[in-house]
Amino acid sequence: MTTATSKPETSHGTSMEKEKWLHAYRQMVSIRLFEEQVNEVYTRALMPGLAHLYSGEEAVAVGICEALRIDDYITSTHRGHGHCLAKGASPDRMFAELLGKEAGYCRGKGGSMHIADPATGNLGANAIVGGSVGIATGAAFSAKTLGTDRVAVCFFGEGALGQGSLYEVMNLAQLWKLPVIYVCENNLYNEYTHYTETTAGTILGRATAFGIEAASVDGQDVRAVNEVATRLVKRARTGGGPAFLQCDTYRYSGHHVGDINREYYRSKQEEQLWKTDRDPILVLAKWLIDRGSADVASLDRTTSEVRAIMEAAVKFAIGAPYPNVDEVGKHVYA
Repeated sequence: MTTATSKPETSHGTSMEKEKWLHAYRQMVSIRLFEEQVNEVYTRALMPGLAHLYSGEEAVAVGICEALRIDDYITSTHRGHGHCLAKGASPDRMFAELLGKEAGYCRGKGGSMHIADPATGNLGANAIVGGSVGIATGAAFSAKTLGTDRVAVCFFGEGALGQGSLYEVMNLAQLWKLPVIYVCENNLYNEYTHYTETTAGTILGRATAFGIEAASVDGQDVRAVNEVATRLVKRARTGGGPAFLQCDTYRYSGHHVGDINREYYRSKQEEQLWKTDRDPILVLAKWLIDRGSADVASLDRTTSEVRAIMEAAVKFAIGAPYPNVDEVGKHVYA
């Protein structure tokens, strides 16, 4: 891409680094525009059920998944579209899944909260709060037992800190030095309640109590997230054991697409502050422009290209067939 200035590349601004962050920018824009289309198909009554939008939290998924290999594992949450895309999923198959179509990743049976893509290491989203912590820890156990150097990342929200299963698996992970990273996406609200009203003590204290390596990071800064994630992934891959990463972030939309009037639990002023001063896409865009790695026109072209991809993906999903009725009992194990 062309740049806004003729600033020379420095040792900290190599061509490879430039492409890395331009790719990260594109990934975050992809997630944002995917979620905009999700809200659109929901309001048009084309999508069954609800969806929980990831808009505002893009730097967490992208910053961490860019530190992983394709064969590393992730587990996700009910707010999982961003994780799925960041790990390499295709938007057309994701939209097909949301619309219950045969071409979806789970042949239309999983929907928004249960997308899985083993080909990219995504062991699945989970509608149960904290429901995937055991799956991620089990994946890490298998990696260590089989002698591979795969790493598992478990995404969950701060609401999962009230689930006892999280502490059970963190205890085992530390005892057995498993290559798993527990990523707490602290977007401040447990559905409609500020997390400080439900969570005693500190978030990191829950990990350090087990002797687990713990860190916190600004979840709106993809470069900061990636830096810490890269260190923790390398540590886990080389036998250092589990880690816990608190990413402080914010969801722009409601708890789900039907949560429209949010003023009874947070103010419009608060939302606007995060959207203008703390938006992860704008933060990276400013950095790219300031250092001469991009200009407004090139970033706008990226947005236009991604928007066209998302619109085509929705069109594909709408036109895709539903699975045959005789599939209702297939691939169902519980």
